[in-house]
Amino acid sequence: MAKGVLVDLTKCIGCGSCTVACKLWNDKKFSVEEPTVGPAAIAKLTANNWTVVQHNEIKKDNETVWRFAKKQCLHCQDPACASACFAKALQKTKEGPVIYYPHLCVGCRYCMIACPFNVPKYEWDKAFPLVSKCQMCSTKVDKGEAPACVSVCPAGVFQFGEREKLLQEAKSIIAKDINYVKDIYGEQQAGGTSWLYISDVPFEQLGFRTDLGTVPLSTYSHNFLKYTPVVAVSWGIILTGLYHYTKRRNTISEENKNVKL
Repeated sequence: MAKGVLVDLTKCIGCGSCTVACKLWNDKKFSVEEPTVGPAAIAKLTANNWTVVQHNEIKKDNETVWRFAKKQCLHCQDPACASACFAKALQKTKEGPVIYYPHLCVGCRYCMIACPFNVPKYEWDKAFPLVSKCQMCSTKVDKGEAPACVSVCPAGVFQFGEREKLLQEAKSIIAKDINYVKDIYGEQQAGGTSWLYISDVPFEQLGFRTDLGTVPLSTYSHNFLKYTPVVAVSWGIILTGLYHYTKRRNTISEENKNVKL
């Protein structure tokens, strides 16, 4: 059964332990120029930040309250990034994570355009840049272990397990408590995701996209992007033909000049 993570945003205290665990496990550098905790304007996903905790000041019941939202790759059930990648550098595993294989990447960056959550980033500062994003600690998940960020949370924000069971748990929680929004983010958005969220404030106020619908975006892109390799190869053949045609014409022209001389 595919694994997932249930995130209860009402419990998050914004400590950032998850962001530290992510960097340590994935050997990503710490940088004061790219903070992982803070308002959405400064705590952003980057090639070096695979997970961030964004602070949000919310008006609730005529009061100002703070809510914290952890952001990372949501590991879609039917990922648009993988559908857009004709090189198969992004692949969905049966356990749940969407994995990036750099040795297959051709640097087209179609995945960045396709992702509805704006997750994949490009390593612009490197001589040989690659795409970079959360891998959901796939080597841990493959062994039935929780991702590093999940395992260190001191506030009990996360639950790791089978996605379907987590959905049932989420539905039970929000049904029993009137304070929760009666929606589970990730259950159906863009076809569903492995990361599921519950909250006591509307998700759009926390920076989540709520305009995606329920149909996987790969449904729209697949029929067109499947022709990309054919177009690339065909264009290569055309250019090669034009090169040889031009070269032959130049050769004939030179031979005619020599004959006249």
